[in-house]
Amino acid sequence: MSDVVFTADFTSTSQWVAGRSWAYPDGGPTNPGDNKLDHLTSDPAYSRTGTFRATRRTDGLWSTGLLTTEGSDEAFMVRTGDRLQARVQLPTGLGAWPGIWTWRDGGNEVDVFEYHPDNPDLLELSNHVREGHTYLHHPAVSPGAVVDLGVTFGRRSVVWTLNGTQVFADGRGVGSNWHAYLIVNLSVCAGSYHPRPDIKSTELSYRVENLTVHRRLIPHAAEPHDDEATTAGTATADGTP
Repeated sequence: MSDVVFTADFTSTSQWVAGRSWAYPDGGPTNPGDNKLDHLTSDPAYSRTGTFRATRRTDGLWSTGLLTTEGSDEAFMVRTGDRLQARVQLPTGLGAWPGIWTWRDGGNEVDVFEYHPDNPDLLELSNHVREGHTYLHHPAVSPGAVVDLGVTFGRRSVVWTLNGTQVFADGRGVGSNWHAYLIVNLSVCAGSYHPRPDIKSTELSYRVENLTVHRRLIPHAAEPHDDEATTAGTATADGTP
């Protein structure tokens, strides 16, 4: 059994901090070393509506929206055994780099998803804690598509679902004592790995319609089956592992 322990309210200044993150050098606002054109902004129009936006600046960078629970009054963290669910409308414009991910103390990163419209049917699913990842090609994924994403941060295996179907289990997990803050953002690619935005493009966006975190009611150590899967697998085109 589980209970909802976090329901995202992007307008809440007690849940979320806007426009800065220690996942960026010195907390931001830029991160060129990660091939990003981002210039983080706390302007609520870029993140607080649930639509995460990026707009071109005159200096060649892009003002970008980011929200994190790190440094907020509530300082919510996901932990081992939690399940995150989110409904997302993917972006359409080249150069858009959306993501929902976790971060703490220079690492503890698990990517619920990353997406680049130049690879229109592909989601990047990554566990950087213990280095498990896959490139998921799936017919439900396309620019502008609305998808339901789920991740269980298992001790022995991180398990991803897409539209209610398991698509990847990394067989590595995050360990027993893992915990991390949430980040939701839209970055802009600088061109080394994915194309920059079209020269005529002035705005990019994607939308997070909802985000919740579920937690076991039974204490983690007392539950014998603490993972949804313990064998790594990569999804096929129809979404089966």
